[in-house]
Amino acid sequence: MELRHLRYFAAVADSLSFTAAAERLGVSQPPLSQQIRDLEAELGTALLWRTSRSVALTPAGTAFLARARRILAEVEEACDEARAVGAGRTGTLDIGLTGSILAGPLGRLIRCFGARYPDVLVRLHEMPPGEQPAALHARRTDLCFLRAPPDDPTLRAVRAWPEAVGVALPAGHPLAARAALALRDLADEPFVSLRLRDSRFATSLREACLAAGFAPRILQQVVESASLVNLVAAGLGVALVPASIGALKRPDIAYRPLAGPAPVADVCALHRVPAGAVTENFLGLMRDELGGHREGAAAP
Repeated sequence: MELRHLRYFAAVADSLSFTAAAERLGVSQPPLSQQIRDLEAELGTALLWRTSRSVALTPAGTAFLARARRILAEVEEACDEARAVGAGRTGTLDIGLTGSILAGPLGRLIRCFGARYPDVLVRLHEMPPGEQPAALHARRTDLCFLRAPPDDPTLRAVRAWPEAVGVALPAGHPLAARAALALRDLADEPFVSLRLRDSRFATSLREACLAAGFAPRILQQVVESASLVNLVAAGLGVALVPASIGALKRPDIAYRPLAGPAPVADVCALHRVPAGAVTENFLGLMRDELGGHREGAAAP
């Protein structure tokens, strides 16, 4: 028995006419009649009473029709679900990120994505940047946002949005009197930093200081940017931070932009290749909302 047998039988049962059912199905009447006879032979019972003038359901036909309609409805529902999943209109999207990333436009992107794809469940997973590639490979996440993507040929990174780097200073610090600072101005200052072993971004900031002619004197290292600015506020040192962190106004911290050659804190979206349909839809929305992007890590 095949699905076409059920569809043909339901069409005949709905119209109680082989001629009308054949027209509805777009087939000729003799093959339709043969398919119904084959179905009845397989079942071992008559489903229809036929006369030269009329067609009627037998009791067995009435019982079979109810089940056939439910089966056909479930098949159609399964097809619709498969199409929705294949198009990325339903499913889940697991995003790995650090807490500081949410200070930028990601929150707005997630809200827009939810409005466009209400049947997709978005789940956020806060984790250090160093753990994000492994989470992608283990399929615990579908998409990660970080500032310094790894050199991993099995993953692809695209720039999500650009971001500058500035300096966070304790309120009242002498350098806060300036409108902007150069990296070299910080040569004699104590630093607090994201933990170098966890953050390629923190390592890149240290390398920028070395290129400016000094090795930063790092007194404290932390995992999260929130802890970083708290240490700055406590007077334990200065910190190089993304502009989005500096935009969070705090009376105990002064934020100043960097002038001249300066590092950047561009945020990249990192994903497996190929990306799933839901991930592709999020990346497409990101391009629509934030404009063009450039490739980051090499793609295979």
